[in-house]
Amino acid sequence: MKNIYVLLSLLFFPIFAFSQTIEGKIVDEKGIALIGANITNTTMNSSTISDMEGAFKIKANAGDKINVAMIGFETKTVEATPGMQVTLKEEVSQLQDVVIIGYGTRKKIDNTSVITSLKADEITKTKVLNASQAIQGKAAGVQVIASDSPGSTPSVIIRGLGTAIGGRTPLFVVDGMPADNINNINANDIVSYEILKDATAKAIYGNRAANGVIIIETKKGKVGKLAVEVEMFTGFRSPLSVVKMAGSNKFSYYTNMALGSTTFSQDQPVNTDWFKEITRTGQYSQSNVSLSGGSENIKYFFSAGYYDEEAILNGMDYSRLTFRNNNEYKISNKIKLSQNFSVSYAKVNPKPFSAFTNAYKQSPIVPVYFPSGQYGVSFVGDDGFASPTGSSFNNVGNPVAQLDFFDEQQKSITLQGGLKLDIDIMKGLKYSSVFNGEYYTWKGYNYEDTKNIWLAADPTREEADYPSTSNVNLLTRSNDSYFNWNLSNYLTYNKLFDNVHDVELTGGIEASSRGPRSFSKVVRRNVNANSNYWSLNGVDYASNVISYNDVLYNEVKLASYFGRIQYKLMNKYLLTATVRRDGSSQFGEDYRWGTFPSVGLGWIITNEDFAKNLKGVDLLKLRGGWGKLGNQNVPLNSQAFSSGLDYYIPNYLTGITVDSQVDPSLSWEVTEETSVGLDFGFLSNRLTGTFDVYNKNTNNLILYTRPYITAGSSQQSPAHVGEVSNKGFELSLKWNDKINDNWTYYVSGNFSNNKNALERLNSSNLPDIQGGGLGNGQYTKLLGESSVGKPLGSFYLYDYAGYDPTNGQMLYYKADGTTTTQGGLEEADRKYFGSVLAKSMYGLSLGFTYKNFDVSMDSYGTLGSKVYNGKKAQRFSGENIENSLASDFWTPTNTNAGNPGAFNQVPVASTYYLESGDFWRINNITIGYKLPKTFDAISSARIYFNAINPFITKKFSGFSPELNGDGNPYGSQGVELDAYPTLKSFVFGINLKF
Repeated sequence: MKNIYVLLSLLFFPIFAFSQTIEGKIVDEKGIALIGANITNTTMNSSTISDMEGAFKIKANAGDKINVAMIGFETKTVEATPGMQVTLKEEVSQLQDVVIIGYGTRKKIDNTSVITSLKADEITKTKVLNASQAIQGKAAGVQVIASDSPGSTPSVIIRGLGTAIGGRTPLFVVDGMPADNINNINANDIVSYEILKDATAKAIYGNRAANGVIIIETKKGKVGKLAVEVEMFTGFRSPLSVVKMAGSNKFSYYTNMALGSTTFSQDQPVNTDWFKEITRTGQYSQSNVSLSGGSENIKYFFSAGYYDEEAILNGMDYSRLTFRNNNEYKISNKIKLSQNFSVSYAKVNPKPFSAFTNAYKQSPIVPVYFPSGQYGVSFVGDDGFASPTGSSFNNVGNPVAQLDFFDEQQKSITLQGGLKLDIDIMKGLKYSSVFNGEYYTWKGYNYEDTKNIWLAADPTREEADYPSTSNVNLLTRSNDSYFNWNLSNYLTYNKLFDNVHDVELTGGIEASSRGPRSFSKVVRRNVNANSNYWSLNGVDYASNVISYNDVLYNEVKLASYFGRIQYKLMNKYLLTATVRRDGSSQFGEDYRWGTFPSVGLGWIITNEDFAKNLKGVDLLKLRGGWGKLGNQNVPLNSQAFSSGLDYYIPNYLTGITVDSQVDPSLSWEVTEETSVGLDFGFLSNRLTGTFDVYNKNTNNLILYTRPYITAGSSQQSPAHVGEVSNKGFELSLKWNDKINDNWTYYVSGNFSNNKNALERLNSSNLPDIQGGGLGNGQYTKLLGESSVGKPLGSFYLYDYAGYDPTNGQMLYYKADGTTTTQGGLEEADRKYFGSVLAKSMYGLSLGFTYKNFDVSMDSYGTLGSKVYNGKKAQRFSGENIENSLASDFWTPTNTNAGNPGAFNQVPVASTYYLESGDFWRINNITIGYKLPKTFDAISSARIYFNAINPFITKKFSGFSPELNGDGNPYGSQGVELDAYPTLKSFVFGINLKF
């Protein structure tokens, strides 16, 4: 035995002889000591823990691998050095994530509803003006149809469209304030963007929640010394794709063939690229600065941001200045007061998007200016060239002149602010009172230089020939303003009973007011051309006023009661039940109150004994829910009167009569939704995801109805007449891993599918709604009795059947299957062909960090949508055509061409112009580098490069398949006409923290 001890001592002697004690300290990212961290020397297999001051001592040699681990923080491996200090980062655990729900928060693991939560870095990564555009592709089941025009508002559709003519916009709740949009919010001020998608999550907002709810929280101060953050970036923008138009010679050849004459020379001296003439390289920049900090009693946050853009359309400019102040005051241990206030000032010089259409259609043989300096016009002389004299060959104006003569400016100010008082009445019981207000004012003018526009349209005109009775100019001035407020008071009680029953109760009341809204517009003629003299004090302008409109819209009031119970049993079984009762002043006394309930259930399977030891399975949670929601933003009854009616009955005089029916039972649209989902996490939560299936029905759809003949009235009136359904599924996956302390990476993706349909119409007294007008007498969409079973916004077109190889004329299918030319078509020959609403959407994101470098990429795509090439479908005689058409059309010597023969008549709306709206686009690529610390005053400095929309794959032959238009599925949405192109942007910026 003694010999064994001697042998062992000899074996381990080298270790003890050369090992030493290494001392160090464990802290968090704020430098605060961490107590109880586990420190292990993996080389010697020795370990210890950090003391009350975060200090430790461990047997180790310099260079040994030291592993530091602590619950709630990321594990870190470092090399041992004397006096070492190890900083641990907080671990973001799915189990501890908190999501914001209506009137409160909830741990994600305990939540039974479907909420997509996006944090600040995901929102600010893409440098766009409106934060909603930045979420594109990041949330399953959320379709964002955006426009790159400055100041535009994206359309956000959550789980499909549930209304035909009602409001389609989700309810935005910003720091407790309901809002219609977030154009006034600086994305850098946002700390979280929560998308409430299912009825269990949305029902707490009652009759405003049918289109979805988006909750936005802005940044607050934190305890600590003053922190200053500065960000500056500048970017350059250009169209992502441009349509190649025919040059002068090809235009001349095609048009001559269409006319059957040699009107235009095929050796043109001018070849104008009108798109280039009306556009420029766009530039935009933004500067942000924020100050935050606080003590235990006061926390503060101040920010200011300035955004400035020169759009790609000549003369179009936009700027926005924002200021925000959020403070929190701890009045006592039980009372806390929070305050938020923001100001946004926006200024825009708009230009008409019809200039894009005119640039597409105007002939390339027309010069921008004639040698005389006059604007070029579409006159052709005897030599076949464009000339100041001759005959007009199209009705398209000069796009450059159109922009030059368009003089409009708009300014707006939005103020939002609120107070929140939290009182801890007793342990577990809290009272909250929240008041928010919003004031908006807008003013604008439009100056129309009528006489000079008339002169520019025809170079042969003389100023002396201008009619003396016509206006020299017109000035339109408009003003708009409103004040909204919202007041909610609620109690929250939570308690854990016997470590088994976890209960949270919320109940409260809410009152809100929208408006009254005041709008006025006055149109004057023959004002001084100098804007400084437009509104001189003391001058009587009454004689020059040709139109005046002054409207005060009714105030809309809402009174509500709401309650919610959230219950967790044994940390396994979850229940959420909500009910809200809303009363709206918009509806009749007997129909203004409605009740909106919901219930959600959840089962955390991995907390069951049989699942706790499943290898590689970290989370399995099954959930489901049902609820009812409302949409009060719908057409309302309006009593119409007609006057001046003459009757033939003797002794009856001119009179007034009621000219519309009123439906006393008219109220909001109601949406009922059921959903089931699974949350999961595998392989130490490196792979996480969700899967959801839903069925959503709006069962009292509102449409306009014709009056009955016996009613003696002529005006249409709204009524509940139909049902719309949305059925689909959503899948989200994310893989997040760490290779070592230098390398981390992630890959995430989502896919969703939605089937939208008009299920039924229970009235035969419905007028057809025709939409998607092309400005040439043609329409492309229809909502009527024949629309049942079709998606909302479906295109209603003639079916193109190719062309006649003997003469190149376009042929179309008739209802009986035979073919005919355009002249033989009837209205009954139209059919439905898809919708602008995508059937499927998907997003893919990936990124990695290596030491101080970070790289990320986000992409977005859609499947199953249709878009209409409205510019191509508008063509008439003498207007330009696309190069692809001019290069390959039917002629007697080219009978197998890809396109029909040249023609002059206005084309009917047909599938010839309907194209696939499918696309996949890289939305953003970011490359960043965190600079080494060289100045004590700067705690962090990062430079970055962004490529926004640098690449797209699409089938659409136009500028962009993403066509929001007016946001109306029965309007210009999905029709490329007067549309702003999608842009690619390249951005350089810097972030500084002090």
